[in-house]
Amino acid sequence: MTSRKVRYGLIGAGNNAVKKHLSNYSRLSNIELVAVCDVNIENGRKAAETYNIPNVYKNYQDMIIKEDLDIVSVCTPNSLHTDITIYALQNGVNVHCEKPLAINGKEAQRIVEAKNRSGKNVMVGLNNRFTNEAVYLKKCIDEGYLGDIYKAKAGWIRRSGIPGRGTWFTNKEVAGGGVMIDLGVHYLDLALYLMGMPEPTYVTGATYQNFAHTDKRNRNGYKGNPNGIFNVEDSANGFIGLQDGATVNFEFSWASNIDEDQTFIEILGTKGGASIINGELKIHSEILDSCVDISPILNPNIKLKNEFEHFTNSILSSEELLAPAEHGVYMMNIIDHFYLSAEKQEPVFFEKNNNCYKRLSSIC
Repeated sequence: MTSRKVRYGLIGAGNNAVKKHLSNYSRLSNIELVAVCDVNIENGRKAAETYNIPNVYKNYQDMIIKEDLDIVSVCTPNSLHTDITIYALQNGVNVHCEKPLAINGKEAQRIVEAKNRSGKNVMVGLNNRFTNEAVYLKKCIDEGYLGDIYKAKAGWIRRSGIPGRGTWFTNKEVAGGGVMIDLGVHYLDLALYLMGMPEPTYVTGATYQNFAHTDKRNRNGYKGNPNGIFNVEDSANGFIGLQDGATVNFEFSWASNIDEDQTFIEILGTKGGASIINGELKIHSEILDSCVDISPILNPNIKLKNEFEHFTNSILSSEELLAPAEHGVYMMNIIDHFYLSAEKQEPVFFEKNNNCYKRLSSIC
């Protein structure tokens, strides 16, 4: 396989798929863009024309069977991730699946099991793990510069950022949830990843739906149907207790009456702390008995880790994945517990089995 280019296909040709996946895979010299698939054939044709891709399909099964692909990106609504990913794996294709991996932990576990049977790779599209700030901070933490991590905060809060009433994002059956499964997957994942993904012991959370009645708080460029389904939360807050005694606070909102939009991660350790707020990294520590704040200067022209090159290399050289499918199961089990806690209005504990915390429906 190393003697030829890696054959690539895209499933789901929406804006994110084209701007993120096609744009980045097209830059790799060892990738051949072979085919695009979308149930809206015009979307597929438009993407194919933009990137000079020869083949367009409406049915992903046909594309996978006919094109002898090495990689597909799955960029469809969440509820379709499991079936498409498993079908690709069963037919010998590696999968780069957009987050979340599935709509719940049980479905995510099905993907892991199919991946293990197939011998192929699945990577979750957790792009925030691949920013220069996250890569640098992860290395600082792993090498002990922050000491023992005991607390974290994570959030992505928007003032007007609903992805359109009546789109699949606001339909629980299709999306699996609202802002928690949409934005929460990004920054809660990043906080837990930086902490080393410790096992959770319990989750407590609350969900809110305060802006479903209006289309005035949509994200810029997103249009909805004023009569469409909106049966998910537009705001979520919660707290996670971890096996090692550490904790995580988090908050996410599509719409809220705040001063300004913000993304944030805060990591606190015994030797130092760090924050990434709206993409800006700062490290807080102590030198010569004085508190200091350090702002690392990271060259924006040098990409420390490239998500798309990394996945391609993992196929060609067995490079260990930074965002494997197993991490998607970990996150979806936490989100499952969060939603159950919000529904019951009480903390929900993970079952402990052989020193491993797990959801009842998943494999430890």
